Amino acid sequence: MSRNRILLLNVVGLTPRLLAHAPNLRAVADAGWQAELTPVLPAVTCSVQSSMLTGLPPSGHGIVGNGWYFRDQGEIHLWRQHNRLVGGEKIWDAARRTDPGYRVANVCWWYAMGADTDWTVTPRPVYHADGRKSPDCYTRPPELHDELTEELGPFPLFHYWGPTASIRSSAWIVASTRRLMPRADLTLSYVPHLDYDLQRYGPDSPQAIRAVQDVDRILAPLLRDARESRTTVVVVSEYGITKASQPVDINRALRRAGLLEVYTQEGMEYLDPWTSRAFAVADHQVAHVYVPDAADLEQVARLCAELPGVAEVLTKDEQGKYGLDHERSGELVLVAELEAWFTYYYWLDDARAPDFARGVEIHRKPGYDPAELFFDPDNPRARLQAAAGLARKKLGLRYAMNVVPMTGTWVTGTHGRLPTTPEDGPVLLCSDPAAARTELAATEVKDLVLTLAGVA
Repeated sequence: MSRNRILLLNVVGLTPRLLAHAPNLRAVADAGWQAELTPVLPAVTCSVQSSMLTGLPPSGHGIVGNGWYFRDQGEIHLWRQHNRLVGGEKIWDAARRTDPGYRVANVCWWYAMGADTDWTVTPRPVYHADGRKSPDCYTRPPELHDELTEELGPFPLFHYWGPTASIRSSAWIVASTRRLMPRADLTLSYVPHLDYDLQRYGPDSPQAIRAVQDVDRILAPLLRDARESRTTVVVVSEYGITKASQPVDINRALRRAGLLEVYTQEGMEYLDPWTSRAFAVADHQVAHVYVPDAADLEQVARLCAELPGVAEVLTKDEQGKYGLDHERSGELVLVAELEAWFTYYYWLDDARAPDFARGVEIHRKPGYDPAELFFDPDNPRARLQAAAGLARKKLGLRYAMNVVPMTGTWVTGTHGRLPTTPEDGPVLLCSDPAAARTELAATEVKDLVLTLAGVA
């Protein structure tokens, strides 16, 4: 059957205000239309992406944040990758009900592993037996790995996140997308670069403007390919990044109140979720607070509400109005005030912090840590230490990147709460004027794409 090909391009952090500095992206809207895009709560990557691909709020698909407390395991996990964590019918399954041969390529949208897309590319480091970590990616089919790495080099993992995160990772993703788009009916592509300098320097900084210009420049060939192949372009963003000035240490407050427990190994303290009466999984401007005993709920809610920087304390019933009432959610969900954001820190003495606190350790930290985007400004040797660590890696030796700060004071951009103004919220652009809208919810992106593809 004849198919209308779609490129669903996720330029994370793009807002109407920033679009003014991106002429190539603006041309998509000029040819078609632009709409205000309403995210879900929390407005974070995994939750919003899952809502776009399933048409459901977090209460329906279960992705209540970039991570949560896995009650059945007694562990906090962030940035899991398997698609079976996401409930609901995915966009490609809906398309295949009408068109069984519908072909889909996923380039770096989250929860890609185990998804029944035809082509998959997602970051996946090599974890060596001696503890080293090397940049790489997971692909499906397997032979795609060698095709991409031979043409483009290894996936630039250390430019995808961390103190050295840069445009290089987004350029690699765009180049991979250009190779896969001619093969697919629907191509998903995730371009992360705006996340970096907008959190480092703030959304109004000169660095933020340069980041937008850099993203627009690397996207130009992909957008040209789409025009020449008559592929409809849908550009989405998950959230807008707004100014941050107030880190809020929820777990430290809970610990001082005698509610959060730690255990100690080799002089280092680790959060103990098994014995804690309350602890928070911090995720930008939203935090899930887990309170096993209902008798503690009132005390914990009152403590959290009194913390400077906390705007809302949502009980399970109140989470329902945001579509966040899922069994994975905390008994309480905190929403930050406009310039506040939540740290994961739980130790009271830096000398007793775990060794992963100074490293880029997204899978070991029990919460999101934007300080990983910085070399520690208080350590003049941080960059030299990082270079020495990379040299040890190249020699096949074990190394530790203990170079990031253990304070949130350097972070100047954040997201997670619902936007207060459309100019600073996410945006949707579409090159096909026939489906023009002025407003769209993240949960409506799935139906829009299916309609544009002709398989609704």
